[in-house]
This record gives sequence, structure tokens and C-alpha cells, in this order.
Amino acid sequence: CQKFAFLPFKRQITVSKVAAVNLELERFKSEQLNEAEISLHLTDNQENELSALLYDHRGAFAFDKELLGAIIGHEVDIILNIGRPYPSLLRRPAYPASPKSIKVLEIHIKGLLDLGVTRKVGHNEEVEITKPVIVAWHNGKYRIVGEFRDLNTYTVPYR
Repeated sequence: CQKFAFLPFKRQITVSKVAAVNLELERFKSEQLNEAEISLHLTDNQENELSALLYDHRGAFAFDKELLGAIIGHEVDIILNIGRPYPSLLRRPAYPASPKSIKVLEIHIKGLLDLGVTRKVGHNEEVEITKPVIVAWHNGKYRIVGEFRDLNTYTVPYR
């Protein structure tokens, strides 16, 4: 029976650079960018640069459990170019909805209530502007879509 041994390794290997791992960036990528559709044409380096850029400017985006569009210093007041009483175009009744659509609406409305974007209106409160919403299926998810074209015609442009 023959015996063998490894020869000593004579070349020196130096590690030129070890990339530091930013745990916050990695968590941001796994929690916030997990549903993002990033182009398949980007190299790994380009994708990492894009992720780092989004992470560096994450304050410009609303994420789960945050108010939508709540960027401090960039609030916008919506000013109408008409006064009360508002025209009937701004007081539209709800569209008829199927039981399936009603369930989806209830889920989305609960989410908006939890985010503090909307509130429940009391039975004795008058709502001066009402817009119907529809339930749409897009990219494998249900979405609620508001009909705001009429409201846009009465809004003073923000410049």
C-alpha cells in the first residue's frame, strides 16, 4: 500500500479586498425590495449600486406601516378652484360591487385605516366629496382604484 502526502503550498495568496456587509442594507433588500422587479439586464454590481442608492434615499419612500407619501418637508395641500356647495360631479355614489369585491375592499380599507390614511365617517357626518372605487386585478394582486378625474378638473395645479 502506498502513502501520499500533500506538498507544502509555496505561493503566497493575499486577499486584496473583503467587502464589508451592511446588515441594514441587506435587511432593507430582503424586507423592502423583495417584491421589486429589477431589470434582469443589470449586472450584479449595477444591481448592488441601485439597491444602495434606494437604501440611501429610503426616506423618500413610504413602506409598510408608514403614511403614504409622508415625506417631511414635501407636504402638498390640495386646493380646489371652487367653493361649497360642491358640484354633483364631486358627489358620486358608489359603484355596485360583487361580494368578492366587497371583501377585497374591506381588506384594503382596513389597511388604509391602520396606516392612518383614512378614517371612518360617523353616521351623522356629511361627506362633501365622494368618489367611487373599483377593484382591479393587476400583477397577481387585487388593487382598489379611485375615480378622481372629475376632482382633478377642480384642483388648482401645484407649481
